[in-house]
Amino acid sequence: MNSEPNVTIVTIGGYVEVEKYKYVYFFTMFLVYIVIICSNGTIVCLIWMHQNLHEPMYIFIAALLCNSILFSTVIYPKMLIDVLSEKQVITISACLFQCFLYYAFSCSEFVLLAVMAYDRYVSICKPLQYANIMRKSTVICLLILAWLIPTAQVAVPVISNIETKLCDLNFKGIFCNNLIYKLHCTISRAMSIYGVVVLINVTILPMFFVLFTYAKIFVITYRSCKEVRKKAAETCLPHLFVLINFSCLLTYDVVTVKLEFDMPKTVRLIMTLQVVLYHPLVNPIIYGLKMKEISKHLKRLFTKENVKMIEQ
Repeated sequence: MNSEPNVTIVTIGGYVEVEKYKYVYFFTMFLVYIVIICSNGTIVCLIWMHQNLHEPMYIFIAALLCNSILFSTVIYPKMLIDVLSEKQVITISACLFQCFLYYAFSCSEFVLLAVMAYDRYVSICKPLQYANIMRKSTVICLLILAWLIPTAQVAVPVISNIETKLCDLNFKGIFCNNLIYKLHCTISRAMSIYGVVVLINVTILPMFFVLFTYAKIFVITYRSCKEVRKKAAETCLPHLFVLINFSCLLTYDVVTVKLEFDMPKTVRLIMTLQVVLYHPLVNPIIYGLKMKEISKHLKRLFTKENVKMIEQ
């Protein structure tokens, strides 16, 4: 439907009985969003405040958690507005922009995990060269590339589809992802091939790089002393768990797009929520509990807060 000339409005039809349960939707999403911001933001602030955490590994962790905050901010505010609105709608341009940001930050996650794997490899397998390789300028360059490369590649199909004609204005998701291309009258074969290339470049290749790097680290450390093996396990396993967790959620996203035509609405809603619910919450839990130095500072922070409350 068109409210103004040249402005196409798309109906968001992925919610189940939103009028009946709108306050349940709203308060649940609002609570989750606040927890995501606070939990990720707390660890980022701790890394920024404490000098002993100003190392490449912790800087990359902070970048990953900032990415989770940005990823969630792309999704949650719009969903909060939608569930309280009489009609869940969005302009096609805004939908494309949300789709672009959603995949840009999702793909950046994989590239950041690949960068973190490289950092761990240099730290554990080439400790004497670590300071020379992972300089401040190198860290900054890797962080810029981790966001720039996925953003540039994801932008191409979004820009190319701005003027594409729509034959359906009923979007079957709750936020804009690749389901938006199901609304097009025709799907470009060239863009479909390009999408596969992007998927390989910024998700599959980084994932294999991470797995290969950690396998090499564990093989090398297996021959070393117990202390080296312990260090490798403490610093690598959290990153590996995050990779597995996010890969599973990305698989959910692919499944919801590919099977949307014959999937019950409630099942599709639940699967879609997995993508934006668990991962931003799991990251701070993993790094807060499993990374020794971060865990230490978190305990001190909450101990101080408890002491202040008791004193008052």
